[in-house]
Amino acid sequence: MIADELVATRKKERRLTVFTGLAVVVAVVAFTAAACGALNEGQDSAPVTSESSAGTPSNRTQDDTDDHGGPANAADGVLPDNASPFDTSLPGIAKLDPALLKAVQQAAKAMEADDIKLHVTTGWRSKAYQRQLLEQGIKKYGSLAKAREFVSTPEESHHVTGNAVDIGPTDADDWLIRKGSRFGLCQTLANEMWHFELIVKPGEDCPPPKASANS
Repeated sequence: MIADELVATRKKERRLTVFTGLAVVVAVVAFTAAACGALNEGQDSAPVTSESSAGTPSNRTQDDTDDHGGPANAADGVLPDNASPFDTSLPGIAKLDPALLKAVQQAAKAMEADDIKLHVTTGWRSKAYQRQLLEQGIKKYGSLAKAREFVSTPEESHHVTGNAVDIGPTDADDWLIRKGSRFGLCQTLANEMWHFELIVKPGEDCPPPKASANS
């Protein structure tokens, strides 16, 4: 009788040990899952940072923004969509040659009478930004010579010196091609109807544009 009770007691002890072990495993799994969930939530809410070196445009697109709501690479001259020539908080606008900026602003005001709104798609650019655009052009067109028909080198670009602007939309380009000389603005590249520079005195006729940036 005593032997039977001893066996039964040992069976109860083994069941209790197994149950306790299972409880510990369940608790560990639940704790691990909760910890992973918290870690993932923290990663999802972490801010995106640029991996580019200082002074070089990052791989962000224009849709990305900096802490102030502007383009991530605004310091290099990247402009948001539909940038106004009056938004001098943007380096791409503020660093344009003052006379060129004034002419573009005057043209924008005159254009409003014809229900056309002028936007600056790109103005001043840093050398780093211009170099990036040239590298992209080489990949797109297959050679430096072909790319330079559309993108100048940082040393030759009039955007880098702040003496050129690219304008949009197409209605604004057409208006400036026809009437921009009233403000001294001329299309200077035949293969870029959006590219304008201040090269004549207001009221003078614009000279024929060059065939391309590499002409």
